Amino acid sequence: MRIIVGITGASGSIYGYTLIRALHEMGIEIHLIATEMGVKVMQFECGVDIKDLKQYAIVHHNQNLFASVASGSFKTDGMVIVPCSMNSLGAIANGVGDALLSRAASVVMKERRNLVIVPREAPFHLIHLKNMTTLAETGVSILPASPGFYHRPTEIWELVNFMVGRIMDELGLEHELMERWGEKK
Repeated sequence: MRIIVGITGASGSIYGYTLIRALHEMGIEIHLIATEMGVKVMQFECGVDIKDLKQYAIVHHNQNLFASVASGSFKTDGMVIVPCSMNSLGAIANGVGDALLSRAASVVMKERRNLVIVPREAPFHLIHLKNMTTLAETGVSILPASPGFYHRPTEIWELVNFMVGRIMDELGLEHELMERWGEKK
């Protein structure tokens, strides 16, 4: 299996970092694209440098439109953008493909592969909502970073794992990252 993961400059890069590690542990080939601000926010919030992720993923520079993931002939099983800034979401919703992240998302959409976008910003204004609607109407999964609390989390990693588990559900991947409603681990 081969998944593209995008990390943008919205707060919440711990979700992307945790997803990459979980997919890596499952033996999934990961292609990572981080925006310039995504790299900076991940360093600031998590203390993780983009170079540290090379042990888990094939890292592509966001300006490299010659990267494999820029072409529909490069088969993938889907893409997740987590966290997704409203800037990146707007570019994708409006067909702007001038950077690798938005180009790869466009390719995933045109090839009818699974695209999961995890917006982390709040509140949303009307343009944000219209862009999300545009993407949802094309079959994109919009999964806001809104963890549940019914499993009574006491530590931040439980909230993060809840969201990463929901992302993996959208990709059709079996996991044990979270407690499901009505089930006990």
